[in-house]
Amino acid sequence: MKRPRAPADRPGRGLRRKRSAFESAIAGRRDGVYFTLGRRRLLTVPLRLAKLQFTLEDILAGRIPPYPDLTHADGVRIRSLPTDRRHEVLTFYSGLLPGVLYRYRRHFIEMEGRFEGYLARFSGKTRSTLRRKVRRLSDAGGGELDVRDYRGVDGLAAFLRIAQPLSDRTYQGRLLKAGLPSDPTSRQSMLALAADDRVRAFLLFFRGEAIAYLYLPVVGRTLIYAHLGFDGRFSYLSPGSVLQFAALERLFAEGTFRYFDFTEGEGQHKSLFATNSIACETQVLLKPTLSNRALLALHKGFCATVRGIKVAAKLLGADAKLHRALRT
Repeated sequence: MKRPRAPADRPGRGLRRKRSAFESAIAGRRDGVYFTLGRRRLLTVPLRLAKLQFTLEDILAGRIPPYPDLTHADGVRIRSLPTDRRHEVLTFYSGLLPGVLYRYRRHFIEMEGRFEGYLARFSGKTRSTLRRKVRRLSDAGGGELDVRDYRGVDGLAAFLRIAQPLSDRTYQGRLLKAGLPSDPTSRQSMLALAADDRVRAFLLFFRGEAIAYLYLPVVGRTLIYAHLGFDGRFSYLSPGSVLQFAALERLFAEGTFRYFDFTEGEGQHKSLFATNSIACETQVLLKPTLSNRALLALHKGFCATVRGIKVAAKLLGADAKLHRALRT
């Protein structure tokens, strides 16, 4: 019996527009099966993967996006699949080989109310820590925090002129390949979003020098945490956390947004600022060819080796050294 396909047209152009906006938020990433050590991507085996992407709104509304056509694809990457919908989605793709799996909490901020109310959700110790970081950077910079926000085409163009060279120097850009995309197609998409007032961007300056950037596309009433980076020379001043704190204060004051979506993956930064999280996972399902079977077996063995290295490092008390080594 032929499986029914979720209608791709009737959700309307609005849904397709949201998908393209989200895709532009994560532009510049090569697709395929990733071999990573820590957060460093060592190798990408390129594949033609269709995408089934759950937005935060999809997850909260309990809906499944339209299933993509796999006719010309090697398989499908399912991103941010809510754990409680796993059986339903994987049953639809029962003929494919289950492959790479990442489980994580998808963190987000509910932005109803005022910034003071948001801060009140945290412990007194957390609030004190955040304010102390802001004060320390302000004092070191001359007594005033210099955060500038950018929106609209001209504003984003000015942001990119400053942020792109900074991104290229950051740990996120050099090692994680997760800096601001610089290719013409991505740049055009970013400017198109800005022309529609669907971008908020921020820069943190220290003594006149830009040291951290934050780029946030907007989908509906949701801010997408697409790119955050900072100059490693100033890591002792926690510039990423300070910029996030200052940007949230301004975004709450704007009163436009309902959610701040930290998207896929775990991280101390995300868990620190989030108010809620949802259990999710990312899957890569491949067509049952011999080469795909070999690739998934190789990846499984690689992941087992990495886990063994991490366990050994922890037993030897060298996990902190391993973490630092992966950031250099």
